[in-house]
Amino acid sequence: MNWDDHAPAGDIVIRTRGLTKDYVLGAETVHALRDVDIDIERNEYVAIMGPSGSGKSTFMNLIGCLDTPTAGEYWLNGEPVAGKDDDQLAHIRNRLIGFVFQTFNLLPRASALHNVELPLIYAGESASVRRERAERMLDKVGLGDRMDHRPAELSGGQRQRVAVARALINEPAILLADEPTGNLDSRTSEEIMDLFGELHGGGQTILVVTHEPDIAAYTHRTVLLRDGMISSDERHTPTRGLAGARPSSDYQRPVGSAADVP
Repeated sequence: MNWDDHAPAGDIVIRTRGLTKDYVLGAETVHALRDVDIDIERNEYVAIMGPSGSGKSTFMNLIGCLDTPTAGEYWLNGEPVAGKDDDQLAHIRNRLIGFVFQTFNLLPRASALHNVELPLIYAGESASVRRERAERMLDKVGLGDRMDHRPAELSGGQRQRVAVARALINEPAILLADEPTGNLDSRTSEEIMDLFGELHGGGQTILVVTHEPDIAAYTHRTVLLRDGMISSDERHTPTRGLAGARPSSDYQRPVGSAADVP
């Protein structure tokens, strides 16, 4: 499949064609993801939804280069991903993808500043560069006065802000958030989603896995997976949170939307 078949490469940050993932469990083969075709443009804000077993976690693991497909093609920021080895995938994860998880995944004995610096340590950046960029990211998420605090000294919302700052430290092509408000109360969830709205308004491409319609209502596009396939793919005006960037009026139905699924 040629990258330029449907849209200019510069406008698309994620493209999959025939993306498939099978798991062999004894004598049984589980088809977790089936021939998924999707284009996600730069600065889109997308919710990935679906019931348990729909394939949304498998999809996000493949998009996040945490797993490899059984078949199909995947381009991230114009770079082919399928077929790369573990070291190459680790490099892509560190350079192009920012992860935000439900459980924060912070080092409990490290300060907020050191937690945010971690991806730069893996990238081999100098101590001065790491500190300057980590301080800037913590300021960006509203934690400039909490840099020396450890996770236990922070609220749940503050810990998630640290995780967001860490995810942004390498200026990733995409921010992947897996149930980012799952451990937060309603008010704190709104604060985190408003932060995502600010980031999206600043040009960040964001994918959020969620089972909550209230969280999907912050986004501009909702992709619903069912039985490993895309059952619907709709762009919409957000009904909650900050306005951010609006969908273009000349939007065309993306490849892989409901009409393309048998």
